[in-house]
Amino acid sequence: MFGYYSPADLELPRRRRFLQESGLGFGSLALAGMLNGESAFAQTDVADPLAPKQPHFPGKVKSIIWLFMTGAPSQVDTWDYKPELQQRDGQDLAGADPKTGFFTTSGKCLKSPFPWAQHGESGSWVSGIFPHLSKHVDKMCFLHSMHLQQNNHAPASLELMCGTNRPGLPALGAWMTYGLGSLNRNLPSYVVLHDTRPRGDDQIWSAGFLPKTYQALALDARRKESVDNLARDARHSDSQQRAQLDLLKRLNQEHAAARPTQADLAARINSYELAYRMQMAAPEALDLTKESEATHKLYGMDNPECATFSRQCLLARRLVERGVRFVQIFAGKGVGGDGSVNDVPWDCHSDVETNHRSCGLHTDQPAAALLADLEARGMLDSTLVIWGGEFGRTSDSQGAKGRDHNPNGFTIWLAGAGVKGGLHYGSTDPFGYKAVEKKVHVNDLHATLLKLMGLEHTKLTHRFNGRDFRLTDVGGEILTEILA
Repeated sequence: MFGYYSPADLELPRRRRFLQESGLGFGSLALAGMLNGESAFAQTDVADPLAPKQPHFPGKVKSIIWLFMTGAPSQVDTWDYKPELQQRDGQDLAGADPKTGFFTTSGKCLKSPFPWAQHGESGSWVSGIFPHLSKHVDKMCFLHSMHLQQNNHAPASLELMCGTNRPGLPALGAWMTYGLGSLNRNLPSYVVLHDTRPRGDDQIWSAGFLPKTYQALALDARRKESVDNLARDARHSDSQQRAQLDLLKRLNQEHAAARPTQADLAARINSYELAYRMQMAAPEALDLTKESEATHKLYGMDNPECATFSRQCLLARRLVERGVRFVQIFAGKGVGGDGSVNDVPWDCHSDVETNHRSCGLHTDQPAAALLADLEARGMLDSTLVIWGGEFGRTSDSQGAKGRDHNPNGFTIWLAGAGVKGGLHYGSTDPFGYKAVEKKVHVNDLHATLLKLMGLEHTKLTHRFNGRDFRLTDVGGEILTEILA
């Protein structure tokens, strides 16, 4: 038999509380990519974590655009010309290790199948797959002695972007946003553009243990780089939506006040607010119809070979023009030796000639147009463009015509603000197999990039699990010789 309970005994919720909790069911903005994977982290400034912050010293670079050549281009077929390799095709490669890469190589030299020529006042050697980029070599600072530890795509990409291959660490773009804040409160400070998702996936652009406020916004080319769930529900007015967000903010702040160690709650509040502000700014920034027909042709948007990458490069220019600090473009599909589509475009295990020729067509014109466009607009003085993949390729063959992975020596180039153009820094051996002179580790590259942004890499730290972490871990030497 049930007993009798008075209304007081039932402790019915107050009317205001009931309305507050019911209000959460009306729907709200969701930038799922920015809120994905939240967990407890150290505190952040709830009020304004993305406010512009003073750098450690004046920086020469305002924004970075990284053209990430997914799949790893061969250094000896792109920017690192090796006459010795050309002359000794098919001969034994001294010191070759068949297990350098992910599979097994022959130990026999494989020459580059492409014509090479010198360009610019610097006389820089460039492979024939880059007829457009070759015109800009005097802007480029080549790092020929890059090297890593990891020899497969996902861990090497993690190492290159996060300083180590251990998952869960923040990427370079997240560290920069954490250290400098945002230049445009209506757009994310860190944006990723991709076609197929690269090996390593979200971990490559993760905020790691940093508050999720510093997470990248990833835009998928297959959906024309639209922002998911950004548009306001047509049934609600702007004032209604603003009221809903104010309610959400107040409830989240009450919840956060009782849980002072969970900064992900603050990140959620700020992400909702950013999404609200982006409703006007993001569609305008991503609208390429505002660009002239001449600009579209410059980037190659009328060329089906490179239309996707051209659109992404033009978007990158528009984003940095509007104050986005870090834009990273992951190159899309390439073609394998058998003609199949390759989701890691520059991966040339079976046929380097077919693969790299296809990748050159996909990326050359848009990348060159980006440099030319930035320069024409006076933006190259404050923007640094980076070109490179997660490692290099072997100088000996895999099979008859392919190249395996090679983390021991590869080339990355930088162009624009803060670096010397037409400079070749470091070198590989005469066959392009290993870095031998002025070797550059990823920690050195990161220390240098942070320097250019006005950040001292040893001072940019975040306490996590009782330890002060930094992007460069316990390493990192600034490459002073490349700085302008």
